Amino acid sequence: MRLFFVEDNAALQTTVARSFERRGIQVHVFTEGRVALERWRASPPDVVLLDLSLPDIDGLELLSAARAEQLATPVIILTARGTVGDRILGLNIGADDYLPKPFDLDELEARVRALARRSRGAPGAPGSAAGAGTHEDESFHGLRVDADSGAIYHLGLPLDLPPREAALLRALLARPGQAVAKERLTEIVFADDLDVQPDAVEVVAYRLRKRLPADGVRLVTLRGLGYLLKAPD
Repeated sequence: MRLFFVEDNAALQTTVARSFERRGIQVHVFTEGRVALERWRASPPDVVLLDLSLPDIDGLELLSAARAEQLATPVIILTARGTVGDRILGLNIGADDYLPKPFDLDELEARVRALARRSRGAPGAPGSAAGAGTHEDESFHGLRVDADSGAIYHLGLPLDLPPREAALLRALLARPGQAVAKERLTEIVFADDLDVQPDAVEVVAYRLRKRLPADGVRLVTLRGLGYLLKAPD
């Protein structure tokens, strides 16, 4: 699942992005609304999280422009503006949901996944046949990540992994066959640890290798580049 987060608060950007990426949701963060709208036109995500108080354009104005251009991606408004008038106006313009700040990350994730599921069957939605692309479960040679739950399966059976190994595998399955930088994987796997050691992700990778099926996908280290998943020989 791909998520656009349009928000100018750097601390909140980091908190939400790290939390969601640990749960298998790819997050693209934008500080400026006009930049987000341009990317939205070019490559619609599954869900947009939209703050109303942006430095270059009001969030409601951005939402209105997106809907006028027939951009149908579900939108959740996140804002400290708590008035009923703002909420009604946002919903009338085209928002699908509204969550006031401060919010609970688990509740936000549940709302994001519910909207993504609901929109997949809608004509023109990013995950529908009529849309620009498909965003189904991530899968690679027998390994599959369920797009809704984040659960990992091998040949249809649940793969029981500790949280950090699961986070590492989900991050690699999002880009199968491509190298993912060690630094980036560290951010995802240890998003909740501010005092992580530089080689900590190497330990997680070592443990993950031992848990992967012996005759299946291999976890490969590329010196200076990071890690990748390689198809079985």
